[in-house]
Amino acid sequence: MPYKSEVYQRALNVLQHRRDDSTLDVTIKTREAMEKIPELEGLQEQLSKIGLSISKLMFRSENPQQEVEALQEQSLAIQEKKKQLLKENGFAENALEPQHVCPVCRDTGFVGDRMCNCHRELLKEIERDNIRRLAPIDECTFDNFNVDYYPNTDEFGGSPRETAKIVFERCREYAQRFDLKSANLFLMGGTGLGKTHLSLAIANVAINKGYAVLYGTAQNILSDLQSENFGRLDNIYYNEYDVLHADLLILDDLGTEFKNQYSVASIYNIINTRILKKLPTIISSNLDYDELEEKYDQRIESRIIGEYSILELTGKDIRYVKLRNK
Repeated sequence: MPYKSEVYQRALNVLQHRRDDSTLDVTIKTREAMEKIPELEGLQEQLSKIGLSISKLMFRSENPQQEVEALQEQSLAIQEKKKQLLKENGFAENALEPQHVCPVCRDTGFVGDRMCNCHRELLKEIERDNIRRLAPIDECTFDNFNVDYYPNTDEFGGSPRETAKIVFERCREYAQRFDLKSANLFLMGGTGLGKTHLSLAIANVAINKGYAVLYGTAQNILSDLQSENFGRLDNIYYNEYDVLHADLLILDDLGTEFKNQYSVASIYNIINTRILKKLPTIISSNLDYDELEEKYDQRIESRIIGEYSILELTGKDIRYVKLRNK
């Protein structure tokens, strides 16, 4: 799916602001330069007349090349004189020219009929900013995921650290290879074991690749979908279309939502629809297999077990370890 319309509009607004800022900057500097260097006004009038003459020649003359070239030489000479005057009076040579953030597209966002790279990067940043308002995506990368916080052994004879290493590598490989054909992931484990961190690290990579990523907790997403269903559209962030069609949906903290008939039906619809559309989904949950079976009906459990790659983190909340190490 392309980015949400609001993302495109925000990008266009930013590009327009950039152009407005550059126009205002030129206006202010031109006024200052004209006051200090009265001769500039006359030079500017000459350039305008030359430009008009060239335009007329292009429309009225059958073979305008020689005359146009002569006028262009005059124009270049006047422009050089302007630069010299500006430099002699303490201005930059290009002080009266727009200073664009992106000189390639001149802040239009397009080069011909192709979207400029600056526009693409702006869309990615807006997409990341949408998640930034909900979760610490900038702090959750693969580079700062530290498996040393996990104990080497636990009371059951296992190694949470080795398990974390395996899950980490699986998630990093998933992110590196991510595309619309990627598998679904189900991240299991107790509170504070890094499930959200790994989900957001994947989101970071997917966004960098240009994919539309929708992140939200199960509670927030289902609350907004219920409001939408009842026509209460004020102050909702999530809508059913985006949840079902996002390139990548990250449904965090499944099991923390208030359980009722609507929430169970909505979760089933989200999971089943995205499976049918073959769109990748990442779900994280504190629930174990028994709790998953108890909380949801068999249809949800069977689709998760059958259609998701399940990665389980073990151990105890590593947030306490991090606090002790600060």
